[in-house]
Amino acid sequence: MTYERLLIIAENKGLRVKDKKLKYNLKGLYKNSKILINKDIETNVERKCILVEEIGHHETSFGNIIDDNNIINRKQELLARRWGNETLISLEDLINAYNDGATNKYELAEYLDVTENFLNEAISNYRKKYGIYCEFNNYLIYFEPTLGILKIF
Repeated sequence: MTYERLLIIAENKGLRVKDKKLKYNLKGLYKNSKILINKDIETNVERKCILVEEIGHHETSFGNIIDDNNIINRKQELLARRWGNETLISLEDLINAYNDGATNKYELAEYLDVTENFLNEAISNYRKKYGIYCEFNNYLIYFEPTLGILKIF
């Protein structure tokens, strides 16, 4: 999914997305159906990863969750990230990348058009959700000790 496609999805959800210089090293911010993306972010790949998380806040969060000392706020942050991870990187996407020859995390991130950090978060998310591995569409997808995909015959 491209950054431009995510902008359309945001618009269809009634969200306004703007580029703006953000304080406190923030990369993105969601508030009252508005998403701000730090204009200093240079690549659309990183912008896309930030935008999908902010859309995730629209889908999963409520109230002001800026204070990450509050456990409820941290949980909402994790829900938004998980929503974003699963929106941009499905289990099927991992299998397709494997079948198309991606052999390491760098190639996988490039194939999926996400940052390596976002990919690592997604893999960690799936590990928490499914455990060490899961079976999907005649494949075993291992999340630990490292990502591995095996076709079941």
